[in-house]
Parts: sequence; structure tokens; C-alpha cells
Amino acid sequence: MSAKTTKTVLPAVVMTAVSMVLTLAVVLMWLGSAVPWLVALVVGVGIDGGWLATLAYERRLAAQGDHSRTVTAVGWLFGLVATGFLIAHALTSQASAAWLAVAWLPIAAKALWLVHGLWERTALTPLALDAIRGIQQEARDEAAVARARLRAEATSEETRLTAVTQSGARVARVQARTAKTLAGAWSTLETARRGEDTGRALTSVTNRVTPGVTPRWELPVWGAVEPVAALESVAPALSDGELDALVDTIRTSQTPALSYREMAVRFRAAGHSASEVRLRAAWKRVA
Repeated sequence: MSAKTTKTVLPAVVMTAVSMVLTLAVVLMWLGSAVPWLVALVVGVGIDGGWLATLAYERRLAAQGDHSRTVTAVGWLFGLVATGFLIAHALTSQASAAWLAVAWLPIAAKALWLVHGLWERTALTPLALDAIRGIQQEARDEAAVARARLRAEATSEETRLTAVTQSGARVARVQARTAKTLAGAWSTLETARRGEDTGRALTSVTNRVTPGVTPRWELPVWGAVEPVAALESVAPALSDGELDALVDTIRTSQTPALSYREMAVRFRAAGHSASEVRLRAAWKRVA
């Protein structure tokens, strides 16, 4: 019998022995005055013997992994009979309080045997207990590792988001400064393009290089470039006269006259073909 088994069975054994002794003593004292003491002894021993026999049979069935409700009921019946004798003796005795204080011992003994039986049905071997402890420890280890992994991932994600946010803020600041600089440059170019002084200065310089030619100066326009329609077929080469006539027609098709850029777009959109050098030379001749 192991030490853990002793912790549950020893109180039950002691309580049973005390209950049997008290039952026998009460039967002898209570019935001794009415019947011969030998008869009272037989009654007391019969009650204790029946209780002990049913208890032994119950323990044998429990050792085999079996259970009998009839045997259990008979054992509780003997316990109730013993308790009844103790209560009856306490009620007819002068020291009734003292006897009532111990009248519950037979029922308590049966309850302790019930607890011991439940413990035996749920008891596990040391090997099984070690396996359970190992499983529980493994589960705790896995939970701790999972918590640590989640905390590390959360910290890493927070660091990454902070770095991305800071980088985005720096990019936004650089873009804002660049946009501001470009806006200033575009404003300066637009002012120069629309200014009369700029046109006169450029014209005065050009007159000394190309006398008699007064070109229309235009600075580059910042913006989207209009796509040029693709030519479906290659048109025959135009002569200089034909090219000059087409350029002049397209240029003067609207009032005020179109710029070179607008004229070139419409020239090619109409399906005509000419190199940039010839087209610009024709523009200079008609303008």
C-alpha cells in the first residue's frame, strides 16, 4: 500500500474500528438490562460483523473493478442501524449530549470508505502522472514560446511601421520642396514667355543674325505632350512649293495664326509627311 493510499484508507479504518467498538458497547449497555448480556453481545457482534462483512465484500469488488449496489445498500443499512442504536441510547441516557456527539461516527466511517473508493477509481500510476506532467509542461512551454513570438513580431511590426512612416514623411517633405521649386521655375518661365521685353530682346538679337526675318519666339511649355497620330501609309514626298503652301494654309487657318508647334501637330495629323528640318525651313519661309 502506497503512502498516498494510506492517507485515505487509514482514517476510514480508524473511524470504522471506533464505530464498531461504540456500537458493541452501546448494545451491551442498552440491552444488557433487558436481556442477558450474552444475547446483547451476540446482537452487537452481529451488527458489527454484518457491517464488516459487507465492507470486506465491497472492498473485494472494488479491487476487481466491480461494483454492487445491493452490497453497498446493505452496508449503509448496517451503518444506519448502528447509528440508530447510538441515537436511541443517547436519548435514554443521562449523558445524552456526549452520546449524540459520537452517534454520527458509523455514517462518517461509511462516507470515508466512499471517498477512498472514489480515490481508487480515479488514481493513476506514477508513469501516467509523469506523462501528464510532461504534457502540461510541454503545453506551458509552447504557450510561452508563442507569446514570446507574438511579442517579437509585434515589436518588429511596430519598428517597421515607424520606419516606413518616417521614410514616407521624408519623401513627402522632399516632394513638397521639389514641387515648390518646380512651381517657382514654371512661374518664372511663364512670366518670361509672356513678357514683351523678352520678345523684343530676342528679336533684336535675331535681326543681326538673320536680317529681314522676324520670327515668333516661344519658350518651351511645361505640360503634357499631345500624341501624334500614326500614319497609316507613307505619303509621297512634297516639293518645297507644296510644303510651303500647306504650312501657310495650316498656319493661317485660325486667327491669330498658329504657332509652329500647333502647325506641326496639325500638319502630321492631316497625314502629310516631311522631315523636321524641311518643315521648319518651310515655316521660316512663310512666316
